[in-house]
Amino acid sequence: MDFDFSWLLWGLPLAFVLGWLASRFDLRQLRLENRRAPKAYFRGLNFLLNEQQDQAIDAFIEAVQNDPDTSELHFALGNLFRRRGEYERAVRVHQHLLSRGDLAGADRHRAQHALALDYLRAGLLDRAEEALLKLEGTPLEADARLALLANYERSRDWVQAAQVARKLEACEQGHFAGRLAHYLCEQAAEHLAVLEVEQAQTLLEQAIRNAPDSPRPRVELAKLLAHRGESDKALTVLEKLAEAAPAALPLVAAQLAQLAVASGRIARASALLKTHYEQGASTDLLEAIIALEVQQGANPAEAGNWYLRHLEREPSLVAAARWIAGEKFEHEQFHPQVQRALDHAVRPLARYRCAACGFEAHQHFWQCPGCQAWDSYPARRVEEL
Repeated sequence: MDFDFSWLLWGLPLAFVLGWLASRFDLRQLRLENRRAPKAYFRGLNFLLNEQQDQAIDAFIEAVQNDPDTSELHFALGNLFRRRGEYERAVRVHQHLLSRGDLAGADRHRAQHALALDYLRAGLLDRAEEALLKLEGTPLEADARLALLANYERSRDWVQAAQVARKLEACEQGHFAGRLAHYLCEQAAEHLAVLEVEQAQTLLEQAIRNAPDSPRPRVELAKLLAHRGESDKALTVLEKLAEAAPAALPLVAAQLAQLAVASGRIARASALLKTHYEQGASTDLLEAIIALEVQQGANPAEAGNWYLRHLEREPSLVAAARWIAGEKFEHEQFHPQVQRALDHAVRPLARYRCAACGFEAHQHFWQCPGCQAWDSYPARRVEEL
């Protein structure tokens, strides 16, 4: 049977036309998908800028489905999940990124760091530590160490925290002498809890040598010495504190007055307190001065005049309430009720406030319970800020 070449003449153009149509269809489909993905992405950004996180997540999920190979969309989605507290979903997103064999090295490090932050925010400290240690020797090493430092602080592993802080300081990533002093003080507190006084004292003395301007080691050492009955030594430590960190003196003014009485060095301590009071008036310094004035034989009413002199200098409701408490008035029968009202009014003014997050407390903290910042509490009360 002879082959009919006419079919070949018709078939080749037909095949060309069909191929061209197929390519046009594929290009249109690709353009449509590419158009849809950026549209969803920009819609997600718009929702994010308007703080509509639920809608932003939906838009980013749509964008990821349309373009599953784009790592930036995965990072945006994972970070959104973490910010919303959906840590399990954030972990899945970042684990999916790490499982991809085609992921570039820089993106792999970013995904590893993001996964560690997911674990850290979720409170899975062991997993966070494991993930962060994998970033040693990478461009994100410094960021990983900072996160690792926060991890060890949360788990109260002060020895490991100190090691990481020393590495950061050696790499010139910040000044950590004060932070290291806190770690030594925390270790000293752990020793004191099991009555290992000598070890605690050694650690506090080491903290003073390492960070002489840090007030906490001297404050803690003075407490330790006072508890052991070594009033002279404890008072000497607080006198050195007044030289090294004078801003912290209001925190220990009452203790300094008590130690001065116990050691018989009242006049010297009173002169020290008055000098610092003149440099910066404080109700804590004021009350310590008044206590020593009474110990030196001053009449309580005369000593109370210090409150009036303070009021001339500073408009203090706390000082006014303290002065009224020691005064006699014509309608004395109403004094207790008035005093209770005043004490209730001044209680919030006598708190300490974190300069970082605004968390207020009746006692002074070296590390804020709210935001975990160190040394964020000024030594002065809310009224004096």
